[in-house]
Amino acid sequence: MGTLTELFAPERVAVVGATAREGSIGRAVTDNLLSAYEGTIIPVNPNYDEVLGLSCVDDIGAADADMAVIVVPPKIALPAVEQAGEAGVTNVVVITAGFGETGGDGASREKELKKIAAEYDMKLVGPNSLGIMSTANGMNASFGPDSPKEGNMSFMSQSGAFITAVLDWANDEDVGFKDVASLGNKAVLDETDFVDHWGDDEDTDVIIGYLEGISQGREFIDTAREVTQDTPIVLVKSGRTDAGAQAASSHTGTIAGSEQAYEAGLDQAGVLRAESVQDLFDAAQMLANQPVPENNDVAVITNAGGPGVMSTDAVGDSGLEMATFNQETLNEFSEQLPPEGNIYNPVDIVGDADVDRFRDALDIALADDNVGSAMVLSCPTAVLDYEQLAKETVEMREKHGKPVAACFMGGESVDESAEILSDAGIPNYFDPSRAIGALDSLWEYRGIQRREYEPPADFDVDQEAAREILERVESREDNRLGVEAMGLLEAYGIPMPDSDIVDSPEDALEVAKRIEGDVVMKIVSPDILHKSDIGGVKVGVSDDEVEDAYEDLITRARNYQPDANLLGVQLQEMADLDSGTETIVGMNRDPQFGPLMMFGLGGIFVEILEDTTFRVAPVSESEAREMTEEIKTAPLLRGARGRDPADVDGIVETIQRLSQLVADFPAIMEFDINPLVATPDGVDAVDIRLTVDPKKL
Repeated sequence: MGTLTELFAPERVAVVGATAREGSIGRAVTDNLLSAYEGTIIPVNPNYDEVLGLSCVDDIGAADADMAVIVVPPKIALPAVEQAGEAGVTNVVVITAGFGETGGDGASREKELKKIAAEYDMKLVGPNSLGIMSTANGMNASFGPDSPKEGNMSFMSQSGAFITAVLDWANDEDVGFKDVASLGNKAVLDETDFVDHWGDDEDTDVIIGYLEGISQGREFIDTAREVTQDTPIVLVKSGRTDAGAQAASSHTGTIAGSEQAYEAGLDQAGVLRAESVQDLFDAAQMLANQPVPENNDVAVITNAGGPGVMSTDAVGDSGLEMATFNQETLNEFSEQLPPEGNIYNPVDIVGDADVDRFRDALDIALADDNVGSAMVLSCPTAVLDYEQLAKETVEMREKHGKPVAACFMGGESVDESAEILSDAGIPNYFDPSRAIGALDSLWEYRGIQRREYEPPADFDVDQEAAREILERVESREDNRLGVEAMGLLEAYGIPMPDSDIVDSPEDALEVAKRIEGDVVMKIVSPDILHKSDIGGVKVGVSDDEVEDAYEDLITRARNYQPDANLLGVQLQEMADLDSGTETIVGMNRDPQFGPLMMFGLGGIFVEILEDTTFRVAPVSESEAREMTEEIKTAPLLRGARGRDPADVDGIVETIQRLSQLVADFPAIMEFDINPLVATPDGVDAVDIRLTVDPKKL
């Protein structure tokens, strides 16, 4: 799509549908542009000679504009956009609603809008957008009631109403922005385009946003991953519940909902996810103006014991640690503080502390190499000048170059000091937990900057053999495959026990004699998903029991579901469950992010315990290894309670190989390897289940 610089910095803006009529969107957009825009405004309306004192033209072709803002009714909007394209205007903001959000004719109009935009290579915002704004040139090309104050954060939102609410609050709190974009229906430009642009924008220090969905998940991950090395991204993502999740037939599909995909995708992208609007701006204001800490150890300087304890609790709930001071620091505190004070962290400088004592304590703490960041926590007293304390806090932050959060507790008495702090880029929080949370965001972002991304491995596999197996669903009534498709694992180098599928007792005996030791026997049917529930699995079957076991399994299956499609019985070498751990490696294809990999404890307990972790495929070796470390039952893999450690390297490679398989074949909608038995000597994929979309083969 290219740079969006001209979109946010046009010299001539045409308002198609501009009018002087009170209460109209055309009037609101024109008024907003007139308020501060440094460029030229051209109203486009054949019904007027002038609008609000501006000369009016009949059509966009006569405007000679760099950008067009479309505010005419939906049926007229399409030809207006096409006329803009014919006139060479490639930056377009479609404020008009009545497109895809309404369905029916609206969806058709949006489809046509995309065609027009593609034909003329347009950078198009919307439709159904509030508009866009840029404080760099005073441009407010929106119908919102407020213009933003100037700042170093750029802000995008799928909700126009959310933007108006935020700007109203931000102006009251003296929070400023560089650019603001209402994404609307995202017919052309989406969140990835804006992240890409703002990542290159020297005047944008933090990207923030409210999203209801992400259009192209993998593209967003790849783009944001590069941007966040230099520019932090903080997002609020709504829709955490699984209410909209599609029905699924695999374990992975049952557990994996859209929330898991977003959580994994945003983490892989290096995006900080805020739980609330308050958290969004607490983090953003800290990230926009403070240096990142060198370590996660925080010092708390306070004149109040109770709030000091509250801050300690907040640190315990975060990724930070209470700093342990070196001996030199403790000695200095002993010399400077009264005997009733506390020289350990949190540093209690006692209720009669004046500004000098606060300054000296903060100076001592920040000079300690063990301290990565600090919080000044104060309650108002008769001997404490909050305004002077704010100035000293700013000076100490500048002197030591470490992040400092302020928690000046109080009401009206804090206003002037909070403004002094804000002007220096130090947010003030009434609640100690908010201050700690903001510092934690800085530390989390430091970890993102330190990440070393590696490309996924490219294993030597047999794609053609895998394709032939997947194509079997084209001749079947259902689209599910089970152990009859174990050849997929062989094609992609995933270990599995010796096995075969037979359709007679005699063949069962022949296979059993070939496999060393007793065998496991299982019903093979895409219609019977939970075989063990109906007695469709027999373990430890000897050669002389195989034929009877075959007959019994077939009978059980027929009695349970007479119309089931029975493909036979699988005989399989027994996995070493005594020394092994049953795990699951699976995939569910998410509509936005594509293949979502899952790993966790397997066997029959996966849906009960749900001790699982997720990544968007394809995954690298380090990402796969992180998955094995994140589950609560990870100690089982490392050898808990005297057990020998499992072959974690084998699990990691299996995750990667399955990741490559599902990335190579978009037709695979769900895939479970359950269990993947991990022993000290290796791994074995004992059972598989997958769902295939024949239309995508």
